Amino acid sequence: MFAAIQPRRLYRQVADQIRKLIEKGEFAVGERLPGERELAEQLAVSRPTIREALIALEVEGLVHIRMGSGIYVTQQRPRRDAFHPEDLEGPFELLRARSLIECAIAEEAAKMITPAHTAALDAVLTKMAGTFHTPQVSIGLDRDFHTTVAGIIENSALNRFVGEIFDQRMTPYFEKLASYFEGPASWREAFEEHCAIRDAIVAGDPVRAKAAMQFHLLQSQARFSESFGEEPDAEKGHPKRGGPKSNRI
Repeated sequence: MFAAIQPRRLYRQVADQIRKLIEKGEFAVGERLPGERELAEQLAVSRPTIREALIALEVEGLVHIRMGSGIYVTQQRPRRDAFHPEDLEGPFELLRARSLIECAIAEEAAKMITPAHTAALDAVLTKMAGTFHTPQVSIGLDRDFHTTVAGIIENSALNRFVGEIFDQRMTPYFEKLASYFEGPASWREAFEEHCAIRDAIVAGDPVRAKAAMQFHLLQSQARFSESFGEEPDAEKGHPKRGGPKSNRI
C-alpha cells in the first residue's frame, strides 16, 4: 500500500514509493500503472507532482509513458546508468522560483531599457522566430532571451542566477519532460509571450513588463501541467481510457 506523502521534495518521494512497488514485483513488466488521478488521490499530492515522479521513473528506465494510453512498467530494476535527479527541483518548483525573481527583473528592466538593450532583445527574437521545429535551438535561444532581459539591469548575481536556474532544463529529466509537452505550437506560444515581454520593457512600462513575464511563466507551468492523455477530466464529459483500476491502492 502507498503511504501519505509529507511535504519534502514530493515528486522524489512519490517516485520512490512507486519504484519500491515495481522492484517488489507488485507491478509486472508490461502492466499498466494506476492513472494520474488515482495516484494523486491515494498519495494526497497534485497531479503535476505525479507527472514529475513518472517522468523521473521513465528516465530511470522503469516505466514507459504512452500518451493517450497510460504508464507501463518496462523492467523491474533501474538501468545501471540511470539518471537519478535526487537533488533536482521539479519543473513547477523551478517555475515558481523564476516567477518570483524574473518578474521583478522585468519590472526593473523596463526602467533601464536603452536602444542597445532593445537591439539585443530583437536579435534573440529574430533568431527564435525560425526555430519552432528545432527544440534544442529554441531552448538555447529561450535562455538567451531571459538572460538578456536580466542583463539590462546590470546585476551580475541576478544574471548568473537566471542562467543557472534555466540550465537545470538541460538534463535528461527535463529533456524527457519536454518531449511530451513541448513542440512547434508550444514554442510559437512562448515566442509570442516573449514578444509581449519585449514590447512592455521597450515601452518603459514596468507594470506591464512584470505582468507579461508573470503571464509567460504561468503559461509555461500550464503547458507542463497537461495530462499524459489517458484520463480526460470527468467534468468535460469525456470517457476515461485505459484498463481497469489496480486494486493495490
